[in-house]
Amino acid sequence: MPCKPPLTIHLPTRHGQGKAAWVLMLFLHIVPAIAQAANENTSSIEDCMADEVIRFRGGTARLENDLFTGTDQNYTNGVAFTAVSHDIAGKLRTECLPTPVRLHAELIKFLNPGFWYNEENSAHTQNVVVKFGQSMFTPKDPARTDLIPDDRPYAGLLYVGMSWNRRKHEPQGNSEILDTREITLGVIGPLSLAEQSQNLVHDAIGADRFLGWQHQLKNEPALQLAMDRKFKDYRGTGVITPGFSADSIRSLGLRLGNIETSANLGIEGRIGWNLPNDFGTYPIRPGAENRPPSAAFIHSGSGGAPSAVARPRPGVHLFGTMETKLVAHDFSLDGNLFRSSHSVTRRPWVAQAAVGISAHGPVAGHGVKLAVMRVYRSREFEEQGPNQAYGSVALSIEF
Repeated sequence: MPCKPPLTIHLPTRHGQGKAAWVLMLFLHIVPAIAQAANENTSSIEDCMADEVIRFRGGTARLENDLFTGTDQNYTNGVAFTAVSHDIAGKLRTECLPTPVRLHAELIKFLNPGFWYNEENSAHTQNVVVKFGQSMFTPKDPARTDLIPDDRPYAGLLYVGMSWNRRKHEPQGNSEILDTREITLGVIGPLSLAEQSQNLVHDAIGADRFLGWQHQLKNEPALQLAMDRKFKDYRGTGVITPGFSADSIRSLGLRLGNIETSANLGIEGRIGWNLPNDFGTYPIRPGAENRPPSAAFIHSGSGGAPSAVARPRPGVHLFGTMETKLVAHDFSLDGNLFRSSHSVTRRPWVAQAAVGISAHGPVAGHGVKLAVMRVYRSREFEEQGPNQAYGSVALSIEF
C-alpha cells in the first residue's frame, strides 16, 4: 500500500551527472580490476599447481533496455559486466584461491555441502564468475512528480555477485549438468545511482527525464542466494557441435533474499550451425551467469591445448526460451523489506519468453560471441497495463 512520500531531495543537475559518470566508469573498471587482483594474488601462492589457482580468461558485457521495443517503463534498463575464470578440474584446493574467492567457496560449502559432492572426479570441473551490475525500474508516466499509487515504484539496484559453476558428466551417462551457486550483495535505493544513470543516458539521447525519482524506494542493503541447475544431452568434448544441429536445455532455479525470492522452471531450444557446447543464453538476472566450464577441458584430463575438434569455429544459431516463475518477493514490486515504502499488488506467477540469434567465432585470436534477443514478460502486478517486452544484447570474449 502507498504511504506518504519521503522528504524530497533535489540534487543539482551537474552533480547528478557527475555521480552517474562516476558509476559508469566504475562499471567499466571494477570487474577487470578484480580479475587483475586475483591473477596477481595467485603468483605468490606456494605449492599450488597452475591449474589450481584462479586466472581470469574472459568476460561478458550485457545491456538490456525497453527502448529497443519502443517503451520506457517497468524494467527499463539493466547493465552487467562479468569476468570468468579458467576451469579447475577435480578437487578444489581452497588454499590456492585469492581470499575473497576462498571465503566465498567456504561459505558455499557450509550452506550447501553437496555442491562439491564427488569432487575428486576429474570429469567434474568448476569455474568462478564475478559480476557487477545495475538494474532500474520506473512507472509509465515520466512527467508526473507525485507518487503514483497504481503504478510500479521507482526503484534501482546496484550489485556485485560471485558464483561457482560446476559442470558434470559421468562417462556412462547421456546427459550433462551445470550447477551454479551465487551470492549477490548490493544496495537498493538512491545509493544505487539509478536516477543519475538514467538522467545521463536520457540527456545524451535527447529523451525526457523521469521527474518522480524523489519517490523511489529507500536505501536498503540487498542480499540474494541463488541456486540453479541446467540439463542437456551430452554433445561430446568439443567447444562446438560441428555442422547443423539442434538441442534443448532444461533449467530450474531457486532464489532467496530481499532482491527476489522465487522458484523457476524453464527450457531453451536452439537450432543452427556449429552450436556452442555450453548451456544456452538468457537475460540478465542476479545469479547464474552463463559462462560454464569448457567441455573440452573436462575430458582432456589437463589444461593443455585443445584438439582440433575442440577449437572454436565460426557459428550462428537461433534460440528461444520459455520460463515460468513463482515469486514470493520482488523488491521492485513489494518495496523495501525493512522500511515502509511504495508498493503494488504483486502477481505470484510470472511467465517469460525470449527469441534471439547468437553468433560466435575467433576474432584476432580471441573467441567472441554476440547474442541479441527480444524478451517478453507477462504482467507482474495487478495494476500493470499490457505485458512488457525489452531487448537484450550480450558480448562475450575470451582473453
